[in-house]
Amino acid sequence: MAFEGLSSRLQEITRKIRGKARITESDLKEMLREVKLALLEADVNYKIVKEFIANIQEKALGQDVMKSLTPGQQVIKIVKDEMIELLGGTESKINFTPNPPTIIMLVGLQGSGKTTTAGKLANLLRKQGKKPLLVACDIYRPAAIKQLQVVGAQLNIPVYSNETSKDVVHIAKQALSVAISKLNDVVILDTAGRLHIDEQLMQELKNLKTNIKPHEILLVVDAMTGQDAVNIAQTFSEAIGIDGVVLTKLDGDTRGGAALSVKKVTGKPIKFAATGEKLSDIEVFNPERMTSRILGMGDVLSIIEKAEEAITAEDAQKLEQQLHKNELDLDDYLAQIRQVKKMGSFSSILKMIPGMNKLKDLNIDDKEFDRVEAIICSMTKQEKRNVKLLNASRRQRIAKGSGTSVQDINKFIKSFEMTQKMMKQMKSNKGGLKNLMKNMNMDDLKGMM
Repeated sequence: MAFEGLSSRLQEITRKIRGKARITESDLKEMLREVKLALLEADVNYKIVKEFIANIQEKALGQDVMKSLTPGQQVIKIVKDEMIELLGGTESKINFTPNPPTIIMLVGLQGSGKTTTAGKLANLLRKQGKKPLLVACDIYRPAAIKQLQVVGAQLNIPVYSNETSKDVVHIAKQALSVAISKLNDVVILDTAGRLHIDEQLMQELKNLKTNIKPHEILLVVDAMTGQDAVNIAQTFSEAIGIDGVVLTKLDGDTRGGAALSVKKVTGKPIKFAATGEKLSDIEVFNPERMTSRILGMGDVLSIIEKAEEAITAEDAQKLEQQLHKNELDLDDYLAQIRQVKKMGSFSSILKMIPGMNKLKDLNIDDKEFDRVEAIICSMTKQEKRNVKLLNASRRQRIAKGSGTSVQDINKFIKSFEMTQKMMKQMKSNKGGLKNLMKNMNMDDLKGMM
């Protein structure tokens, strides 16, 4: 995650201050100094950091906080509220026109991920009931049109292109005519980019804006470019006029300060965040939820939404019935694994659970899912229904068939039996889930992965 370093630093700072019964000005000063350093190391704009710290200090020194019964928690709440405000305050969604089609123009530098983002955005909007059309307006980059066509084919979303024309305004106008005739209510223009900002690029985008009059101009910015992302956003905003930002590669190993700077510097909201390589890995940027993740407070609502999207009501009901009868077999287990995979990487899901980010030793290899899938698929129907049939010779056969070792088979069977045991405990409600988790140690948790 992009905020990995910043997140761990801020969580350590808030942990120190959370339980304090009394906070002195020197305590607050020391905390704010550490917060300042954490933000600067995360590549947040210096002026923004200075203002951010000043706001917290002013509010935290108020009499209501200093005389509160829980001043530590009060200060943390102030930090959280200020960070939410810094990230934009509230969600900023697409403004759809009452007279379709809504035209969304994606702009940005070459390599920022515009083409993939166009597909991801179209996929997200289709899930919201829209009927999008992708338009290839990048006539310069080799294979740009082909790339968009491949993305469209993977998603089963139509793509309009005209490889014989070099006039992007003409191409866009043709696409609009097609969209109207095919009843597409959203048109997404994938425009050309450059390796750097130049007059030719800006003029072409201005021509498109003047002639096509897009309802939304979204700047696609690579979060891994650090402070350059903010400078790029500011330049595009001043030259063309943007309505919002899409941050890509937020799953990368980067400091993430761009996300904390873009809104304040440009005045334009971050509307979407791309969080992975899959074409489903994009989400509406929610400042409150993102802040909760950064501060280690979890993001349960996002997990629920991902689960609702990945798991059908019919599948959930079937699982509930099987759990009630204690009939969870390996076919059911495999079905659950495949549904979890649809939600994204297991590591990213874990980080949304309050408190799980503190388990620093919990390194989850998402390829483990693939190994487990190979193991289960190498079993017979009888073995999937009853793991007690798995003697030494059967385990050797399964290991050979799945490209794993007997040790891998043993480890997996142990984790599956532990899952079955947990389900039985939850069903009998002996102490409930809370006591179950309290008595589980790190080795147990790792063994289930």
